[in-house]
Amino acid sequence: MTRPHQLLLITGTGTEIGKTWVGAALALALRESGSTVAARKPAQSFDPGDTMTDADVLAAATGEHPHAVCPAHRWYGVAMAPFMAAEALELSPLFLAELVAEIQWPPDQPVDVGLVEAAGGVRSPMTSDGGDAVDLAGLLAPDLVVLVADAGLGTINAVRLCLDALESHRVVVFLNRFDENSDLHRRNLAWLTANTQAAYATSVGQLPSLVVSQVRR
Repeated sequence: MTRPHQLLLITGTGTEIGKTWVGAALALALRESGSTVAARKPAQSFDPGDTMTDADVLAAATGEHPHAVCPAHRWYGVAMAPFMAAEALELSPLFLAELVAEIQWPPDQPVDVGLVEAAGGVRSPMTSDGGDAVDLAGLLAPDLVVLVADAGLGTINAVRLCLDALESHRVVVFLNRFDENSDLHRRNLAWLTANTQAAYATSVGQLPSLVVSQVRR
C-alpha cells in the first residue's frame, strides 16, 4: 500500500455526528487549494433506501469512483454497525486487519492527502474482532486524527472521553453545527480549548490550514 504524503483519520464522538460531511468538505477545500486528495472508507453500512451512501458522498468530493472509496463487497445494506450488518445479511465476518489490507491508494499519481473515515464513534466496534477507530488508528498510524463532535450540551464529556482513547495521536476536533451566537457553544469551545491538548475548528474554512499546521508540528 503506497502511503499518501499526509494521512488523516476521520472519526467522531458518535454516529450521525457529521463525519462524512466534514470529510467531504475538507477534501473539496484541499483540492481547491491544489492538493491531490483520495478518500477511503474500509466498510460501510446503510439503509437500502438511501440515495447517497457515505462512499458516494466522499467520491463526489474527491472525484473518485465510489467503489474506489469503499470496495463493493464491503457495502452492507442494513443500517447497523458493519459487522452486525454482515451478520444480519449472513455474510462473512469482518476483521480489521483485512479491512486495512484492502485499502488501496491510486497507483498512477502521488496522493498529497489521504482521508480514511471510520464507521461510528471512536469506540464503536466496526469489525467482528471488536476493532474500533482506536485500533484502526493503531494500524494506520495517521499523521492526524480529525475528531468530529457536536457543539452543544454534553460535548465536553464526549470529546474528553474520545481524546483519552486517542491519547497517543495528534487530534484536531471539529465542533460541528457550531453557532457563534450560542452562549453554550462558545463556552464549550472555550473550556475545551483551555483544558485539553487538541486543536479546535468550528468551520470548514478553518480546517485545511489547521490540518496542515498540526501535521507539520
